[in-house]
Amino acid sequence: MVEVFITDIQGKIQSDQVVCSIRDCYPELKINIDLNETEKSYPCGHTVLRVEGNTINPGKILTTVRDLGYRCVVMENKICV
Repeated sequence: MVEVFITDIQGKIQSDQVVCSIRDCYPELKINIDLNETEKSYPCGHTVLRVEGNTINPGKILTTVRDLGYRCVVMENKICV
């Protein structure tokens, strides 16, 4: 199972902090963050948080990221202009 989220995480230090926090709570998950889409303002300019594992609770991932002070939503299929 794979869940994809968009966030307003802006740099490597922030990314590492989020990945470590999620891994602390859910060590069985594979997690990565793509920092390439940050030139526009959030939500169209965003970073992508990808979580892979057998069982994923999107609500808990959202809460973990938001508790660190970042915006985070499940990625929807939409086109930003």
